[in-house]
Amino acid sequence: MGEDKSLLPFGTFKTLTQFQLHRLQKIFKKVYISCKNADKFDFEAEFIEDVKTDNIFAPTAGFVAMFEKLQEDRVFVISVDTPFVGKEEIVKILEKDLPHAETTIAQTACGIQPMCGIYHRSLQNKFITMLETNYHKLGFLIKDSKTTYVKFENEEPFLNLNHPHEYKEALKLI
Repeated sequence: MGEDKSLLPFGTFKTLTQFQLHRLQKIFKKVYISCKNADKFDFEAEFIEDVKTDNIFAPTAGFVAMFEKLQEDRVFVISVDTPFVGKEEIVKILEKDLPHAETTIAQTACGIQPMCGIYHRSLQNKFITMLETNYHKLGFLIKDSKTTYVKFENEEPFLNLNHPHEYKEALKLI
């Protein structure tokens, strides 16, 4: 994207992060924002700062920090740059989550959506090992875990804002 996606304006909100926070608070009792540094945000929220690492730009540090801070056995995770995953998709994932699963992940024809799903505390040590060994591929963790895949026919909710043209398109859709 060339800039911090989490700080991009979105809809009537000052940032994409505030947009996500606002809509997810209507679905979940508690919403946390995982980030490298909470100081970049100028609004109140529950922040979980990543464990400190040397220039790692992967969600692994966020997962380690999340499991250190939270007591929950399972956590729904969604990336800031997927603003169209709605309540319908989230509820379907929640309903398909099984007690013996370690992850429950959205899947479309284009592939799995590692940053849209549920991660269980049973993966905490695997995340720590990934961080310590500088290995950050969530896809491999998911394949190597007890994973429930939740299939979605419609790709549109999973539009990921990685490039300026995708962001511009999303602004038209909002």
